[in-house]
Amino acid sequence: MTDNELLLTLSTLFDKKLKPLEQRLKNIELSLENDIKPRLQTIEACYTSTHDRYKNSVEGYETMQADLEILKKVIGAHSEKLQKLA
Repeated sequence: MTDNELLLTLSTLFDKKLKPLEQRLKNIELSLENDIKPRLQTIEACYTSTHDRYKNSVEGYETMQADLEILKKVIGAHSEKLQKLA
């Protein structure tokens, strides 16, 4: 067997072995593009909108908490005044 024949035989053998791997790789790429990527984008969109809502809620919550502290002080002061009047 000549070197060229040996190289041709090896090349053919490699092609046979790599053909199924190429098809599997193509299937993986298609799955990533058509299935996984859109799902990840949906998850990202849901996460982002939820994050924004919670961020805004937290800011409002902090404001309400400060308002409640003020109300507690005012109610306490009014209770003392009412106690003195009674």
